[in-house]
Amino acid sequence: MKSLKSNLIVLGSVGLLFLGACSKGDQASDTNSSPASPSVASQPASSPPAAAPGKATKGGQVVESGAYHLEFVTEKEATGTHLDFYLLKEDNKEPVPNAKVTAQVQLPNGKQQSLALKYDAEGKHYAVVFPGKEPGQYPVKVAADINGKKVEGRFTFNQ
Repeated sequence: MKSLKSNLIVLGSVGLLFLGACSKGDQASDTNSSPASPSVASQPASSPPAAAPGKATKGGQVVESGAYHLEFVTEKEATGTHLDFYLLKEDNKEPVPNAKVTAQVQLPNGKQQSLALKYDAEGKHYAVVFPGKEPGQYPVKVAADINGKKVEGRFTFNQ
C-alpha cells in the first residue's frame, strides 16, 4: 500500500513538472503592458531599433503576420486606456503609415466595441484612447488594411 501511494505521488509530481514546462512558452505572448511601460512621448522620433522576428521593440505584445510585425502597447490614463499599435514591415522594421486600422475590443460583459485607430506621424504608430474602465480582461482583435491586403493580430489587456 505504501508503494502504491509513493508511486502516485511521484507520478503526480512528474505530471506537474510537464505541465509547468508546457505553460512557460505562453508567458511571452500573454504579457500585458503596465503603467510603468514607456510612454509614447518618451520614444525617440527615429525609426524603431532592429529586433529579431517576434521580439518586442516597444515593450508590448507581438504578433508576426506574414511580412508584417504587429506590436500592441497599452497605457492606463485618466480618461481610459491608451492603445498604441505599431505596424512595421518585417524585413526592415519600417513603419507602415498608410493603413486603415481598426480594433475590435471585447468588454468583460461580452459586448463588442469597434475603434478606429489614427496614425500618429510623430510617434510612427496608430493610436486611440479606449474609454472603458470596467475591471477585467479585454481581448482585442486589431485589423489593418494595407492597400487591400488584410493583416490581423489578437491581443489582450487588463483593467
